[in-house]
Amino acid sequence: MPATIERWHDVQAALTGGGDGRSCQCAWPMMTGAQWRTSSVDERRSRLREELSSGAVPGLVAYVGGVAAGWVRVCPRPLQRHLETSRIVKSGSPEPFGDADVWAITCFSVRNEFRRHGVGAALLRAGVDYARSCGARMLEAYPLDNTASKVSSTSLFVGALTTFLDAGFEVVARPTPTRAVVTLNLR
Repeated sequence: MPATIERWHDVQAALTGGGDGRSCQCAWPMMTGAQWRTSSVDERRSRLREELSSGAVPGLVAYVGGVAAGWVRVCPRPLQRHLETSRIVKSGSPEPFGDADVWAITCFSVRNEFRRHGVGAALLRAGVDYARSCGARMLEAYPLDNTASKVSSTSLFVGALTTFLDAGFEVVARPTPTRAVVTLNLR
């Protein structure tokens, strides 16, 4: 479901059920490095609340049995300010940064009790559908390569490479030994 201000409590439930979501508040993609380093958790939470209050829909909430189980940030890449200076994006993306037709999936947060039940894959599928319905031409992501070695669930906030490959994304670059840039053409 679209993350709107009316779903604020569900967004918070999805973000605070394990991992770094509680402290990050999915603010990292939206801030410069300096803003991130100097912000508090309360400031990050307030920024997310303001973002949702503006009418923007920067992500989706997954529900399992009526309970908010997870979150994914999916929105136009140029809005995600941190990506403009990310070495992963700079060295790996074939798309010009300012292209508003390029959307990015940058963050997953799945509550501990719903991990290993396909919530991340469901969020990814919903993110693809949402980006396509909003007119995105290309969807990009920067997942962790989980094919070479076991990775911790906390570090998978950017998603697992295998989940993206299973959803039809293609690897376009491997800017580091542990990260890939993947894309899916939506037209």
